[in-house]
Amino acid sequence: MTVQTERPPHRPTELSKRTDDGPDRPAARGRSAALAPYLLLLPAVVATLLLLGWPLIKNGMLSFQNLNMRQLIQHLTEWNGTANYTEVLGNPDFWRVTGRSLLFAATNVVLIMVLGTLVGLLLARLGRRMRVTLLIALVLAWAMPVIAATTVYQWLFAQRYGVVNWVLDKVGFHSMADYNWTGGQFSTFFVITVLIVWQSIPFVAINLYAATTTIPKELYEAASLDGAGAWQSFTSVTLPFLRPFLYATTFLEVIWVFKAFAQVFAINQGGPDRLTEILPVYAYIEGIGNQHFGMGSAIALLTIVILLAITSFHLRIVLKQGEDEL
Repeated sequence: MTVQTERPPHRPTELSKRTDDGPDRPAARGRSAALAPYLLLLPAVVATLLLLGWPLIKNGMLSFQNLNMRQLIQHLTEWNGTANYTEVLGNPDFWRVTGRSLLFAATNVVLIMVLGTLVGLLLARLGRRMRVTLLIALVLAWAMPVIAATTVYQWLFAQRYGVVNWVLDKVGFHSMADYNWTGGQFSTFFVITVLIVWQSIPFVAINLYAATTTIPKELYEAASLDGAGAWQSFTSVTLPFLRPFLYATTFLEVIWVFKAFAQVFAINQGGPDRLTEILPVYAYIEGIGNQHFGMGSAIALLTIVILLAITSFHLRIVLKQGEDEL
């Protein structure tokens, strides 16, 4: 006697797999993978909005107010529209300081990029021990806090007991024995420029040295076989590889130099006779020093606009360079 048992109904393989795994499991995984980069960026975006965005909004609100000590003491809010901007833009001192700031930034950036590039190329040619020694020295100079470095330079260029005046006197320049480096506009700018260039060279040099390590050695060998000298190897092999790094580093240095408030203010507070003020120092003195807080906020926002205009022009050059390479 044969006993026949019932078999479960046959289901297609795809249907059973969909039932076991869930119909929306692959789609859910795809959505999670797409959202992962945004979730990772979320903490940085939130921190940026809180630490930079909110102060910028508050500064913008202050720039449309008449805010002096009387308003602060009485907790008054007096809106005056665009009066602060009209007064600033109509003041010849603002345009004089703006031109000075642009010239100051251009001079420093050119010196930083030229000297930093030379030091970076030197690092690529040195032996291992000398390279490590120079890298340590560069990192130590780079890591020194801005105010600490500024204080050291104030000691070096001090009028009576400065090392620079003492050395110049010993080598025969006796008129420099008691020279006041912060007594004139150009000498003060000279000290500030030396300080800023010294602080910035390590960043450029280390960046450029790192970029030279990505250049294939075969290209130099091929250039040598073609009879290229040192200069021809640099222009045909090294420079094309370093060009993107030079553009990016120049972009960062423009921002760094243009907002060099601490060095200029700590050396001589924009003096003598406010002849070494650049835009950040000018905004501070007009806003905090003269207690015209609305005016200082307007100058600060105009400084940001000028810096954005400069960097956007440079960024457009970088993007065009990237499109040409593609």
